This record gives sequence, structure tokens and C-alpha cells, in this order.
Amino acid sequence: MARVVVTGGAGFVGSHICESLLARGDEVVAIDNLLTGSVDNISHLFGEKGFVFVEHDVTNYVHVSGPVDAVMHFASPASPVDYLEHPIKTLKVGSLGTHKTLGLAKDKGARFMLASTSEVYGDPLEHPQTEQYWGHVNPVGPRGVYDEAKRFAEAMTMAYHRSHGVDVRIVRIFNTYGERMRPHDGRVVSNFIVQALAGKPLTVYGEGQQTRSFCHVEDEVRGLLALLDSDYVGPMNIGNPNEFTVLELAQKVIELTGSSSEIVYEPLPVDDPTQRKPDISLAKRVLGWEPVIPLEEGLRRTAAWFARG
Repeated sequence: MARVVVTGGAGFVGSHICESLLARGDEVVAIDNLLTGSVDNISHLFGEKGFVFVEHDVTNYVHVSGPVDAVMHFASPASPVDYLEHPIKTLKVGSLGTHKTLGLAKDKGARFMLASTSEVYGDPLEHPQTEQYWGHVNPVGPRGVYDEAKRFAEAMTMAYHRSHGVDVRIVRIFNTYGERMRPHDGRVVSNFIVQALAGKPLTVYGEGQQTRSFCHVEDEVRGLLALLDSDYVGPMNIGNPNEFTVLELAQKVIELTGSSSEIVYEPLPVDDPTQRKPDISLAKRVLGWEPVIPLEEGLRRTAAWFARG
């Protein structure tokens, strides 16, 4: 049994992490300022033994009483809608928030896991993306507030490892979807499902030929915890290597929901990546991990969750 601090614990991915940690017998201290997270995501955990929720902004000093075995820093706006609405808060949680939570891990002698992102690869010139690829990012574009916050966070995490001996893990998360996504968070899966269920047109940007790789949150969290428990230090891709065009995704959602929605086309957002696919050879070799939930099944589960309202 371990005691784990999860920042962003009331968020989409964070709440699933809290649930999985508790299910395996760990104690959890979830910290969230509820900027994009919601107590609704974790309310069912409030009666669980060993679960504590603290409403706090981790860009300020983070104090946790008692022993801590691991700190999982997952606090951050994570969809384009959110980080374009909160650009400075996104930069602050990636910089100050990472600094404060690394300080907590150092003080407690705890393992530290940083939730990084495939966005550190930007609009990649290498395909698929390996952990050795340094990326192709526009630092001054509108998406740079998220991309550079995460790149800085990775640099600080490794600096704490090299200078202070903190035991660190860095996970580069690719497009994750599933139950507890916010209906209007601007991510393509939630956009399409919400539009399809309402019978509204599905909004595809550009011609829909840009590619993404979608990993169901259950697979994602299984990979995250495998990395946390491993001895591997350094960045690791945890995502689904099955690549789909956005247009293919739209067509699958319409088919699965039985919707009569049409597809409409809008101009591409600035710096929108044209392709994104993880090379997960490292995760397979080191963790024995790979995703097992097919896109159709994951979309069906997610649509059912949204349909329940």
C-alpha cells in the first residue's frame, strides 16, 4: 500500500487515476483547484477509506501532512479550448505547479510522475513519434502556452532528478478519451459524440485528413500506473498507435450513435498538427503494456456515458 498525491485529481484522467489507485489498495490525496476539474468526477470516492480531497491551486505552496510515497502531477488545462481560455494559468501550472510539486516529492522522498503530452512534439516532422524526437513546436503561437509549459515541466523534472536525486517518471500522453470527459471541452471525441447525440452537424476542421491516435482512458491509466511502478526514468509515450483521420472518426461516431447528423467543414485552427501517432515500442518493452480497447468499443462506452447525461 502506498500514499499517493494526485494533482488534477478531480479532472478527467486524474479522477480515473484516483479510482484505480484506491482499487488496488493505495491511499490517495487528490488536489484540484476545480478550474477544469469537477467534484462530480470524484464524489463517488468520498466515502472510500483512504481518500482525501483538497481544493487547492498547486501554483502556490503545496503542503501535505504525513508520509507521501508518490506525487502524480496531472494538474493542467489539457484541451485547446481550456488552454486558449486560460493561457497564463496553463503556463503557471506547468512551471510553478511543477516546481511546487517537485518540491513536495523532494521533501517527502517520494517518486514523482509528470503528466506530459504528445504536444511536446508539436506538428511533428517525424512519424510516428519516438521519445527521442525533440519536436517541432511554435513557441509563440497560441498553442505554445500548453506545448512550452509541458516542455519546461519536463526540463525541470529532469533537473530535479539530476541535481536532487528525485526519482522521476515522465509520461507523454496522446489523445485520451472516455467517460467523464466534459461535453464542451473542445476535444474532437467529445465534440463529435455530443453533436451526434443532439443530431447537430459534426464540425470537422480542414478536410479532416489530419490524423490522431485515440487511447481509451482505461488503457491509458493502466499504462500510467505501470510506468509509476516501474524503474524507468525519462519520457515514455503512453498512447494508442492505431491512427485514424478526423474524418474517419466523425464517420465512426455517426455510425455508432445511429445519428442523422451531417458533417460540416470549418477552417483549420492555427498550428493544428497534421499527424500524431505514438511509437510505443519502449512501453511494450519496458512495461509489457499496450492498449487493448478497440476504438469502436471505447467510443460506444463514451457515447453511452454522454447519453446518460
